Amino acid sequence: MVKLSGGQAAIEALKAERVGHVFGLIGSATMEMFDALYDADSIKFIGVHDERTGTHMADGYARATGQAGVILA
Repeated sequence: MVKLSGGQAAIEALKAERVGHVFGLIGSATMEMFDALYDADSIKFIGVHDERTGTHMADGYARATGQAGVILA
């Protein structure tokens, strides 16, 4: 059995759901997820300067594409 960190498990779950884009604001509380996201070639990260901006971007992405809009902050 392969042991994953919490961040790795979260990113693996996003990959299993075929999430292709993640919006986010890198911070110390979420660094483990961003480390795992860096290694996930199938997910494109789009950085934002403010959590609210990322939320609006993820919402617009979901409405425009019909796919999940995901933000990590």
